[in-house]
Parts: sequence; structure tokens; C-alpha cells
Amino acid sequence: MQNTSHLLMIRPVKFSFNEQTAVNNAFQQNDTNNNVAEMAAREFDAFAQKLQANGVDVTIVEDTPEPYTPDSIFPNNWISFHEDGNIILYPMFAVNRRAERKPHVLKAIEKKFRIQNKIDLTALEANHQFLEGTGSMVLDRDHKIAYACLSPRTHMSALNNFAEKTGFTTVAFHANDRNGLPIYHTNVMMCVADQFVVVCMESITDENEKKLVRDAIHKTDKSIILISFHQMEHFAGNMLQVQNNRGEKLLIMSTQAYESLTADQIKILENYNRIIHSSLNTIETNGGGSARCMLAEVFLPVQQTQ
Repeated sequence: MQNTSHLLMIRPVKFSFNEQTAVNNAFQQNDTNNNVAEMAAREFDAFAQKLQANGVDVTIVEDTPEPYTPDSIFPNNWISFHEDGNIILYPMFAVNRRAERKPHVLKAIEKKFRIQNKIDLTALEANHQFLEGTGSMVLDRDHKIAYACLSPRTHMSALNNFAEKTGFTTVAFHANDRNGLPIYHTNVMMCVADQFVVVCMESITDENEKKLVRDAIHKTDKSIILISFHQMEHFAGNMLQVQNNRGEKLLIMSTQAYESLTADQIKILENYNRIIHSSLNTIETNGGGSARCMLAEVFLPVQQTQ
């Protein structure tokens, strides 16, 4: 199943610009506003409420002030949840992001869902091999394909380790921004939905790798919707398709991403699913991530009520 109606979100308590991640995240900008944490919390609440109002089940877990985790709002980088009951913990590039793996988050998940097994890849951090969850990989869950643009946060050896333990096939490539710098996470340039893929294909400069990605998508019979560098820079690649409690497909993105799309692109996307967007400007500016980064999809079996 490609999409779920269950999401995990971590409500921030001390969100701020993270200098450790800014070294290779060109989307981050240090906002001089003194109210960043408060503004980010308001954006988070409005976003979560909008998802819930549209019939999406959101498990909201409050972050803790200590240990200090400025990027806790992006849980999809350190954990993923799978239909077979597996959870996977991932090796993180920034040392201060590794502290996001807090036990109270898993306890909240276990109250609602059944965890069968834990696959822990975090030991790879000791070898400086990183794979930041569904930021580093965009998963086609139906076809068990992991698309991944290689970067300081996404290492081929860690990707192969993931594939070996899960049975996913990997489609690895290089993607650069308009300044020629590696794109830090695949999920800012690519979104895989049930019937379509949104991708900034011009960021893949090697023609053989571009063909590799295009051929892999075509084999799954999904349509390709191209976005430009400009649209990617406004987080138009950072979308996530979910479904609500009525089985309706929804495409989630930020308002900035939505406003970067053309009328034709919006029309095409709305043929597949309804679009939900929310303003995330503070989070996007300081965190360098957007709507998709804030959502960890939960595919685990639901606990049976007695």
C-alpha cells in the first residue's frame, strides 16, 4: 500500500536554526526573528489541525526540552514504520539529531500500533555511513523501490544495508541544485504517489542516471510530473500523498510549494487527489524542510481494542 491515513508528528518545544545541519542543507537560512520557536509551534498546530480536520489520523507527540533537539519536528529522518510490523531506526549525519530518537515517541506509537520487530541501522554512524530515513529515500512501497540521491546524508553502503534487510530494490543517482551542490535529501526533489511521481529531473545532470530514474518510474506505470529548480527551491518536491479515514487521497504540501505550481500542474495533480496545503514559512526557512519532512507515515498494524 503506497499511502496511509496514520501519521506521526512531533510538536516542537525549542525549534531553531540548526548549525550542524546547515553545513550541507542549502535550503536553510538563519532567521534573525527572536520568535522563531513560537512561530514554528503555531505553524505546526495549524498544519496538524488541518490534517485532522480532513480526516487524517495524526499521532502528535510533544518533544522534550532536554536533550535539546532543534530538528525534532522532522521525525521521518530517524524512523520509518512498515506494514509487516517493522520499525527502522536510521543513522543520522548531525550529532545533535541523533538525540531525537527518544523512547517516549515509541511508547506513544505502541499505544496505538503493534511493533513486531526493530531494525536498527544506527551503528553505521560510527563508520560515518548515513541514511536519513524517508528524507534520504523516497519509497515506492507498492513496488518496493527506494529512490535515493546520494549525498553527505545518503551513503550507498547504508542504502544497500537497508535494501538487504527489507527486500527493497534501490535506484541510486546524484542530484544537484542549480549551484551544482548535492541536494541533501531526495524528498525535496521527488515525491512518489500511487499513480504519479513529482520530480525535478533537471537536478539529475548525468544522462545515464536520468534515464535510470525515468525508466524505473515508467516500469511502475506512474505518470511523471516535472517541476523546475525554482519550484523545488520552494519545496514543491516535498509533497506527501496520504489518505483520510474515508479512503480519499490527499496530497499534502506547504502553501509556499502550492503557490509555486502552475495552474496546469495543479489541475493535473487534482485529477489524482485533493490538495491540502498549510503555511510553513518559519519552519521551511530555519529548518530547510517542509510538509513532507514533518510527517512520518505509520503503516504498522493497528492495536486491536478489547
